[in-house]
Amino acid sequence: MPTLANDAWESLLSAHAVLMKRFADEDIWEDISMREYDVLYTLSKCSKPINVTELNRHVLLSQPALSRLVNRLVERSLVERCSDPVDGRGVRLSLTDVGRALQRRIGRRHARSVARALTAGLDHAQLRQLETLCQKLAREAE
Repeated sequence: MPTLANDAWESLLSAHAVLMKRFADEDIWEDISMREYDVLYTLSKCSKPINVTELNRHVLLSQPALSRLVNRLVERSLVERCSDPVDGRGVRLSLTDVGRALQRRIGRRHARSVARALTAGLDHAQLRQLETLCQKLAREAE
């Protein structure tokens, strides 16, 4: 069983790496990086401002790297900081209107690209199975 689990893990990582390289090479990102888009996308899914620690749970960056990236997004008026109503010392993050518009514009193109890549190799039932398996892995890891 350990060998099978490791083989499955390696396959998952390989698929992720190949797809991420493919997506990174596409001419859809305008003047932001995929990592910056990831932060914008994560914030777009939040119904209210979140702190950097919450954001870091959903982004594959170290805390210092994420803080620097957020600073750049704030400087570019794509993300805004506001004070935390519960913890006066804390800061919460949300998208600006400009950031939300950029995320939506790039997001539409990226969603089409993801759909093309995944439907090229998987049918509807396989996509459902992949979604179910990944959700289960994520729940178990939390």
